[in-house]
Amino acid sequence: MDLSTIIGWILGVVLILVSIMLGESPETGATTFTPGNLMAFFDPASIAIVLGGTTAALLVSYPLEFFKKIPKHFKILFKHKKEDPKEIITEIVEFAKEARINGLLALEEKVNEVKDPFMKKSLMMVVDSTDPEKVRQLMETEMDNMEDRHSQAQGFYLKGSDYAPAFGMIGTLIGLINLLGNLSDSDSLASNMAVALITTLYGSFLANMLFKPIAAKLKTRHEEEVLTMLIISTGVQAIQDGDNPNFIEEKLYKLLPKNMPVRRIAKSKGKGDDSFEDDGRI
Repeated sequence: MDLSTIIGWILGVVLILVSIMLGESPETGATTFTPGNLMAFFDPASIAIVLGGTTAALLVSYPLEFFKKIPKHFKILFKHKKEDPKEIITEIVEFAKEARINGLLALEEKVNEVKDPFMKKSLMMVVDSTDPEKVRQLMETEMDNMEDRHSQAQGFYLKGSDYAPAFGMIGTLIGLINLLGNLSDSDSLASNMAVALITTLYGSFLANMLFKPIAAKLKTRHEEEVLTMLIISTGVQAIQDGDNPNFIEEKLYKLLPKNMPVRRIAKSKGKGDDSFEDDGRI
């Protein structure tokens, strides 16, 4: 469960609602807490313009399949299981040691136990003696396809963040036009002014509390997956080339971001047991 997404949304909504309900008493000048103020910020016409208009524009811009993927995107936001790059490196190094000692064919039994589908597919191609260039091309194609899928998903929400404020402005213009056209009707002044102002608020809220944060979080998830696939791709190619496992480990650790602490298992000189060493990354 990704608590940062939940905490961020709850905190943002609560702070906005509290700000609306806080006011200054005209009699004493003291700050008061007035829940009734919320009703002044609820306007069905403004919701219809902003939410309906944004949804309609997205339907025009994207196929219906994108809307079917929204539940999957929210599942990624809340229940994403982050892969540990260091665990993946350790797994690849173990495969490299096995291949170096017993040959590539010896990997077949262990490959069937691999959970990551990209790693499993890539290692199976190596076990099947697929040409190294073809292995590289297939892995790169898989990564390119993933890049396209993720870019389209991010673009969907970024478009929403553009459309929402635009329809907020359309609602503002509608409210102002109705307001100027009915200046003699005092009863309609308040409702038209509400539409004119609140639609801009709704549009900004949708863009900055929903669409942009979702796009940013999906981008973060994408970068995590790219790193994982890059480590796997580099490691599998090194195994197929017959590189030394220690060299493969060092090569893969160089792919990690500099701000990620790196702790690996290294042979101690004295007793031959395993101990952790830190390479000093900050």
